[in-house]
Amino acid sequence: MTSMKMGENGRRIRNISELAKLAGVSAGTVSRALAGKDLVNRQTRERIQALAREHGFRPNQMASRLRTGQTGVIGVVVPLGHERAQLLSDPFFMTLIGHLADAVTERGYDLMLSRVIPSDEDDWLERITDSGMLEGVLMIGQSDQFTTIERVARHYRPLVVWGTHRAGQHHCSVGTDSFVGGRLAAEHLLARGARHLAFFGETTGIEIAERLAGARAAVDRFGAGASLEAFPTRLAVDETAAQVAEHIDRMAPETDGIFAASDVIAMAVLRILRERGRKVPEEIAVIGYDDLPMAMQTVPRLTTVRQDIAAGARAMVDNLFARLRGEDAGPTVLEPRVIVRETA
Repeated sequence: MTSMKMGENGRRIRNISELAKLAGVSAGTVSRALAGKDLVNRQTRERIQALAREHGFRPNQMASRLRTGQTGVIGVVVPLGHERAQLLSDPFFMTLIGHLADAVTERGYDLMLSRVIPSDEDDWLERITDSGMLEGVLMIGQSDQFTTIERVARHYRPLVVWGTHRAGQHHCSVGTDSFVGGRLAAEHLLARGARHLAFFGETTGIEIAERLAGARAAVDRFGAGASLEAFPTRLAVDETAAQVAEHIDRMAPETDGIFAASDVIAMAVLRILRERGRKVPEEIAVIGYDDLPMAMQTVPRLTTVRQDIAAGARAMVDNLFARLRGEDAGPTVLEPRVIVRETA
């Protein structure tokens, strides 16, 4: 085995300055030679590159990228102002992050993931966008940070957000029409004969608030004989099941349909109903929201409102790179649809 050659004093070359000293040139010449710049004559360039290989020297790619302002890194940011105990391991986050990672890395970029709990100081997003580490930001959810996102989007263009589009908003959003999705969910329960509906979800976040608003609109349009009661239900992994159990124990006995604001909540609903001896869908119908892969694995299989997460991720990345090119892009509004399975 051939041993690795070292620089002066038997030490391995650690930086461009040491390589420059060994080559008898300036650090700038070494930097340009390693980058393959024609500003350095071919003979000198090849000699420096050969020395670098001989001494096992590899320049710090991130430092080089930072100097040029092209880091090759896209940030994926999850703000949790409304649900601080929710984890990145939430199945919805993991599904969307997976699709985003595939689409970003296929373009030759790296991904930097951040879960952010916004503080009372409202410049958390500026600290991310002004860090110099990222070429663009993909945000998963608007949380309760709509005003902050709007402010930053007015001067930072490479920002695309998964969430709800509001008329007149400035930031580029991609997401399902949550109002329509909520309306479809309630209409489906009403159409199969349910009349006394319960909604399980925490409405301080924009998307879930829109789902409840859509469900209320469907119940109001149905008229007399239909009702809907809302039960705030968090998506914190260590709290959801306990809250669902409490809600089920105190909801009206005549409740015959439950609209869960996410598939994760719906899964907890199915488990607690089974523990309470309630039959689904014979006694009470259940519909979720998202159509995550796990929706096919519940017993009975979960009826849900589909968000096309894969298509949404592609649209987010397409819109972001369009903005990096200086083009206008967005919003993209995906149409939800009910996927009928066994629970409703």
